[in-house]
Amino acid sequence: MSILTVKNLSHGFGDRAIFNNVSFRLLKGEHIGLIGANGEGKSSFMNMITGKLEPDEGEIQWAKRVRVGYLDQHTILEKGMTMRDALKGAFQYLFDLETEMTQICDKMADASPEGLEQLLEDMGTIQDILDNNDFYVIDAKVEEIARGLGLEEIGLEKDVHDLSGGQRTKVLLGKLLLEKPDILLLDEPTNYLDEQHIQWLTRYLQEYENAFILISHDIPFLNSVINLIYHMENQELNRYPGDYDNFLQVYDAKKQQLEAAYRKQQQEISELKDFVARNKARVATRNMAMSRQKKLDKMDVIELAREKPKPSFEFKGARVSGKLIFQTKDLVIGYDEALSKPLNLRMERGQKIALVGANGLGKTTLLRSILGEIPSISGAVELGDYLHIGYFEQEIKEANYNTCIDEVWQDFPSYTQYEIRAALAKCGLTTKHIESKIVVLSGGEQAKVRLCKLINRETNLLILDEPTNHLDVDAKEELKRALKEYKGSVLLICHEPEFYREVTTDVWNCETWTTKVV
Repeated sequence: MSILTVKNLSHGFGDRAIFNNVSFRLLKGEHIGLIGANGEGKSSFMNMITGKLEPDEGEIQWAKRVRVGYLDQHTILEKGMTMRDALKGAFQYLFDLETEMTQICDKMADASPEGLEQLLEDMGTIQDILDNNDFYVIDAKVEEIARGLGLEEIGLEKDVHDLSGGQRTKVLLGKLLLEKPDILLLDEPTNYLDEQHIQWLTRYLQEYENAFILISHDIPFLNSVINLIYHMENQELNRYPGDYDNFLQVYDAKKQQLEAAYRKQQQEISELKDFVARNKARVATRNMAMSRQKKLDKMDVIELAREKPKPSFEFKGARVSGKLIFQTKDLVIGYDEALSKPLNLRMERGQKIALVGANGLGKTTLLRSILGEIPSISGAVELGDYLHIGYFEQEIKEANYNTCIDEVWQDFPSYTQYEIRAALAKCGLTTKHIESKIVVLSGGEQAKVRLCKLINRETNLLILDEPTNHLDVDAKEELKRALKEYKGSVLLICHEPEFYREVTTDVWNCETWTTKVV
């Protein structure tokens, strides 16, 4: 039975088409990976099927009484609500039923015999629903999910307003998993999860009985949980049974077949045109030429999709730094309370270091303390000589209404418009992206604009906080290559071992110095 049917969907932003006559069908129990390059419309598709965005044309039909759960990172969590409250919100419909049952009990004292019978029947129905949905072990279920996502060690009584971006996403994901909807819609759920909790989510989704649609650029994670791929490219949506590796084989084979057919047809078209041109003027061969022309006119010409621009990242090097990059002396990081023991760390020229460990341990806080952006609780940081630092922040919270051109021009006012456009195109952005406002771009396209500014600045130290979040597979591979070739030093926060293992010379596990229980 079809849970969701999408027919002839078309949509675009301004003169930029995203989908053209796209159709889609979701069946019970299907575990779908929705893939495609940055900007192909994956998140827009999710927003359309959940009713947050209205398509230009087409039809979206859900089966009756289907419960849909969508991991929307823009959901507002109210100040004053604890994490436990937010997670228990998944069971609000059961709490409402419990209230209704209390009201039924109050009515029983004044009810007629007939009315009492009806009230008892209603009460029995509600009791069955509460029992079948484990209402009386809700706290245990909340704590099980909180443990799996690493929320328990933060403290379930903590106000949601005080959470980091990653912790907030974990709360929203935990609430969604507790709701156990008929279909889960997950848009890059691993972006703010550390390795340990990605493994937990992997196991959870492998055993998940209901259907889900998952957007992710983390290929090992995607491969381990899905059984069906839908690929978005060139305004189309195509179905491929199996995992991502199987999709790649079939996709490449189809592409090669199409290119071979295209070359063969072009050769035939060239020969037909040549024959027509040479013979249409001669009386003896005019009919043969007209016959060839008719064949040309009726031919269904194969068109190859235009190749998407692939990013090319080349970091500009500054003069060589001193031997010391930085060292800390009894540094204690944190805001209101300490997040670390006294740290005595040292980084030297040429080192490429990955900071790893669970979310909330203070990895970003450490980077910002080293850069002097926030004060430490105690201790000191000594920076080396001749440092030219490039910093990539994990998340930019404010909406940016600059065009891509204006955004880069602010940082590089001496560049010509041609040079700005060329720099952005080198990062894999098309002309339409380049002329668009940043606020309408996908997360991956926005990250490419920020990387554009970084690679055009002369640096000898890169400090990168989760640079792979939102980047598609091609951009991630290119960034990995560029960082391996970079002659300077790198301090990197990343939760993807497949990415940082090939880039770094050292791995610092923040769990060894945290004051938190992990």
